[in-house]
Amino acid sequence: MSGGMIPSGGGGADPVMTTDGDLVYYNSGRKRLPIGIEGSTLDIISGLPFWSSPYITATGGSVDAGTIDGDYKYHIFNSSGNFIVTNVGDSPNNVIEYLVIGGGGSGGTADDSSNSEGAGGGGSGGYRTDTGHTVTVQSYSITVGDGGAAQGTGLTVGNNGSNSIFSTITSLGGGAGGKGTNGAGSSGGSGGGSGSGNSAVSGGSSSVNGNNGGAGTNASKSGGGGGSGSVGQDGSAASGGTGGFGGSGTSSSITGSAVLRSGGGGGGAYSTGGAGGSGGGGSGGGGAVGNNATANTGSGGGGASRTFTPSGAGGSGIVILRYKFQ
Repeated sequence: MSGGMIPSGGGGADPVMTTDGDLVYYNSGRKRLPIGIEGSTLDIISGLPFWSSPYITATGGSVDAGTIDGDYKYHIFNSSGNFIVTNVGDSPNNVIEYLVIGGGGSGGTADDSSNSEGAGGGGSGGYRTDTGHTVTVQSYSITVGDGGAAQGTGLTVGNNGSNSIFSTITSLGGGAGGKGTNGAGSSGGSGGGSGSGNSAVSGGSSSVNGNNGGAGTNASKSGGGGGSGSVGQDGSAASGGTGGFGGSGTSSSITGSAVLRSGGGGGGAYSTGGAGGSGGGGSGGGGAVGNNATANTGSGGGGASRTFTPSGAGGSGIVILRYKFQ
């Protein structure tokens, strides 16, 4: 039971009433008394008691009031903002489910007009999700990490993605793809793939919430970026003149439907670029530009191949919060 103010019957000055969702505030004083009637809570506000919701009440994200899914609401943050909790119930109605994905890394670039070299794909952002995270009445700052910016022409390593943060949860940005000439992929949430060249170079390493990038090879094929669901493919494992595939993403049903996110970027190669990992990874360039990852998936960008071709940008991250509201 919520709403339902109980009149005080007292005299004196009229109280000042303000509302916030299911809560009603009178003046400034507040005390809370559990009373065991229909799971509700009796609040005493400046001497005036009323019923308040036994569930979480919150705002923030792309739909400020949240999106309803049965007895639950979820809030999607495609960019940084604030998750404002104005009421919590007693356990277990004071916990949320979260999904926090860092920004993906961008692919690297090559510098070889003969197309004999390819750059590594970017790694996906770190992927963290769990249930039972306790919240309190306060404003939580949400940081949604940017994807690593695409690199232009020349022989350059890509850019790491930025971290995404909610409360005590941090998901690291994905590692950059290595440059075309023996360039090592960078470490991150998932590691970036390494570039091809005269010797095999190991892919970038991951944090605890991702996977390693694929290794480059002396057969002129680069490695794919790591995804949240699997490692990036080594260039030596790819068929023909194809770059390594990006690692697969991970599925979540936090919004009520299964959605794949955080795939690794494909590696560049002289013939055919490696496919981007499922969940939004950008494909690598086959003697051409690397492709951008999908925004707000935290996926890695594709590695480039050949001179004067830019790499693919990493996809921005995302934060999604879900809780029971009735």
